[in-house]
Order: sequence, then C-alpha cells, then structure tokens
Amino acid sequence: MSNPNDLKYTKSDEWVKVEGTIGTIGVTDFAQSQLSDIVYLEFLVENDDEINAGSSCVTIESVKAAADVNSPITGKVTRINEALTEEFEFINSDPFGKGWMVKIEMADPSELDKLMDAAQYTKYCEEREH
Repeated sequence: MSNPNDLKYTKSDEWVKVEGTIGTIGVTDFAQSQLSDIVYLEFLVENDDEINAGSSCVTIESVKAAADVNSPITGKVTRINEALTEEFEFINSDPFGKGWMVKIEMADPSELDKLMDAAQYTKYCEEREH
C-alpha cells in the first residue's frame, strides 16, 4: 500500500490533495482494497453545493459493502468526477488519480491541520490490520 506524501488523510479513509484553494477528494488505496470491486457509485452533491466537513458527498457500493465518502473539508463543490458514474473501476485501479471524486473550494484551510500526513495514515492502517 502506497500513500502519496502530498496528500492529507482521514481516519475514515478519504484523502485530500490541495492545489491553491481547491481540495480534491477521493478514497484511499486501503479503503478500496477493503471494499473490493466497486459496482455502483452515486454523487450526493452537485456543482456549486455547499458542503460541511464530515458530510457525505458520495455513496459507493461494492461486492462486499456500501460506504459513504465524507468530505474532510468545508466549502463549495466546484466539480464532480462524472466519469466515475460509468467507469467506477478507477476507484479500484487508480484511487489517487483517475479515481478522484469531488473538488471543493475550501472555506477554511485550517481544517487540513486536523488530518493525517502519509506517514501517520500508513501507521494508522497498519494498526488496524493487526
């Protein structure tokens, strides 16, 4: 399992990549491996929606389980990855790239301080596996 160093991570297995004031959100490699093959995805937000940190923005279903993806940040949705509604296999094959889900213009960048860096998240995942 590889967790890119330029991302921030949540205990519920979401990641955020920050570019200026925009945070791109997706699920981690650990999350997709626990879910297994994704069979359905539904966006719970649309462009220009306001979302609070901790609120669900996507529901994904796999052959094993259903899970909500929560936004780690508060702000305005600027883009959703509509390609995933047809090609949700990117969540499994490229969770940190083509599998991104939502882009949000951050209202409060200090929320990122509450998230884990790659080393902290990797350790957190290892502790859950044992």
